[in-house]
Amino acid sequence: MKARRIITGITTAAAMLAFTACGGDGGNGGEAESEENFTTDLVFATGGTAGVYYPFGGELATIYENEIEDVTVNYVESGGSAENVGKIYQEEWQIGFADNGTANLAVQGELPGLEGESLDNVGWIANLYPEALHIVVRDDSDFESVADLEGATIAVGDAGSGTRITSDAVLGAYGLEEGDYEPEVTDFGSSTEMLADNQIDATMFVVGTPVAGLTQLSAQTDVRLLPVDSDVAAEVEDAGNETQYDIPADAYDFLEEDVETLAVFAAIVASTTQVSDDVGYEIAKATFENADSITVEAAQFVDIEEAVLGIGDIPLHPGAQRYFEEEGIELP
Repeated sequence: MKARRIITGITTAAAMLAFTACGGDGGNGGEAESEENFTTDLVFATGGTAGVYYPFGGELATIYENEIEDVTVNYVESGGSAENVGKIYQEEWQIGFADNGTANLAVQGELPGLEGESLDNVGWIANLYPEALHIVVRDDSDFESVADLEGATIAVGDAGSGTRITSDAVLGAYGLEEGDYEPEVTDFGSSTEMLADNQIDATMFVVGTPVAGLTQLSAQTDVRLLPVDSDVAAEVEDAGNETQYDIPADAYDFLEEDVETLAVFAAIVASTTQVSDDVGYEIAKATFENADSITVEAAQFVDIEEAVLGIGDIPLHPGAQRYFEEEGIELP
């Protein structure tokens, strides 16, 4: 069976506004849910079509439909991590990608714009791969450091994305707040087109490495990656959920050496109020037992031994916990 793509007509900003307005009523406040609330008709929230989440999610959706009896999985393009966990909390979507930083903020009640609202029905299924912060400028620009971006127009990520959270953290660590630069809130694909057309000065995005969109951009436009200085990276790491990370020189043809930056971890999360323990178990199992068949390059990093890397304060989905216990994985 082929998983189906859902095309949504609601914008990310509108979705988050609706989430805020409803006060997060989709959550259950930690109370047990009856079996009647569980569903086997799942919506898998991915990300923008130019990134890694979307194609990866499409392949996983097909795997789940093929491997899990009586389950249908429709995958949907989205604004990214924050929107995904918000819609899971609202019980509009049931499973999705989220970087571990955004998901931790969500369960801690510290998600930007929703401070104090703890998203308490989001359960960890699996860590998949590292997502590196890329800070891209044209090669013909004078920017040599992130500090040089003062006064620039910078694509800082889509509304509802983990990229926006990390971008804000890094720019802030360099002393750059809104007003010191012009933020362009847009998706990764649009930002690369804008950079190629000289409509913006830089784009920042957090994504699995390598990402085809940047490879395609560099084939038509000479670009460079700006590093995150090690002291700044350490400051951001201490304050949040990011980890110091190097983009390897062989990731892109235009690189001559590794680039210091930060990374988060791409994870699958699922509703604990709509995805039953048994289905959560089967999702975790199908993910790791079929990772070798996924064609997206980031799938090479999927390793059950690192299934809970970056989990932090995010609770394990009970089904995933049962699977990992059976496989002898050390759990937090």
